[in-house]
Amino acid sequence: MARWIAEWHPDDPAFWESSGRRVARRNLVFSIVAEHLGFTVWTLWSIVATKMGSYEFSTDQLFWLVAVPNLIGSVLRVPYTFGPARFGGRNFTVVSAALLLIPAVLLGVAVNNPATPYWLFLVIAALAGLGGGNFASSMANITYFYPRDKQGVALGLNAAGGNVGVSSVQLVMPLVIGSLGLAAAGWFWIPFIVVAGACAFFFMDNLTSAKADPREQFAVAGKAQTWVMSFLYIGTFGSFIGYSTAFPLLSQNLFPDAPYAAVAFVGPLLGSLIRPVGGWLADRHGGAPVTLWNFAAMGGGVLLVWLAGTGGNFWLFFLAFQLLFVTSGVGNGSTYRMIPAIFQAKAVAERGEGEEALLYGKRQASAAIGIISAVGALGGFLINRAFGMSFAASGSPAAAFLAFGLFYASCFALTWWCYMRTVGVNVVASLAHVRV
Repeated sequence: MARWIAEWHPDDPAFWESSGRRVARRNLVFSIVAEHLGFTVWTLWSIVATKMGSYEFSTDQLFWLVAVPNLIGSVLRVPYTFGPARFGGRNFTVVSAALLLIPAVLLGVAVNNPATPYWLFLVIAALAGLGGGNFASSMANITYFYPRDKQGVALGLNAAGGNVGVSSVQLVMPLVIGSLGLAAAGWFWIPFIVVAGACAFFFMDNLTSAKADPREQFAVAGKAQTWVMSFLYIGTFGSFIGYSTAFPLLSQNLFPDAPYAAVAFVGPLLGSLIRPVGGWLADRHGGAPVTLWNFAAMGGGVLLVWLAGTGGNFWLFFLAFQLLFVTSGVGNGSTYRMIPAIFQAKAVAERGEGEEALLYGKRQASAAIGIISAVGALGGFLINRAFGMSFAASGSPAAAFLAFGLFYASCFALTWWCYMRTVGVNVVASLAHVRV
């Protein structure tokens, strides 16, 4: 596993056109394949939890099974971020793909035993969080392959390809479980995981220029921009993964006779496919304006979903929920475009326009992506826990929706304050040159 590229200069137009574009595209394609499988394993429990009626677990217990993979996946994103820089993007992708076999096999074994205790299901659900870590390593790796002006679309495509894994699970798993039983939810993905790891081994590359001291990279944790963007990413990606994993169980509780299992995949698919559009809009109009107004739309979406949920009509509820999926997808793309823009702008401002400054900015952005994606993924855990606690307290998700609406309002205000306002900006020197 020693396939290293020593010379890599994507911001040099001649290099990019002669060979860089082709190599970058190949790595992007197989990064997407591996990341897609990571998301499928990570979100398996969103469907498995709706098929566990024979175990007589409470609604709150089932929401825990859906929430725990989100929690563990978000925590793992921090060490996974530094994997490509330490071991090489190709090498780390192979290993992280192989690790997905553990939760898949354990799930297939556990559900075959009706006496499996609840705590063991929690452990297996937690191990599914291994799939959530893949996103951070994949995105950090792809950052190095593309020039600044093409990172928005490239990162959007990479993320979207992974995000579609949620939709794959929710489209395929009800059919597989209905035909082959609940254990097939684990066994089904094993050959695909093996193929993803093999493709990474044979077709991806390691970049010497991406190697960095983890301590130097982790210094971004001390920068205010990292935590501002982490908060905003809870609102975008956290909403996407939280709503994607919560929707089947939420629908089951609100509309038990509705065909929610047949259409649960639609929202995650829409959110995934539109994510590159968010990156493209940010490339053209700036990440901050797109993100700002997107949060306003998300606040309106929460209100519509709550009203539709109290109306007793599943299809109105379903249609209203699609607005949340679409806006979370657009926001994912625009906020992720903001991250490299911010850190590379700061690097240029501090070190000039040279190649060394651009590489330093990419290293900073790569490290920041991992931390921000880790914190952002906590939103998936928080959304599922909010629904679980709201049902436990009142039998209704109303309190959870109110909390979500207030949170989007705070994200709107923070985006405007940090990246859009012009009055008084000179007193915030750390933000003055990163308007994006």
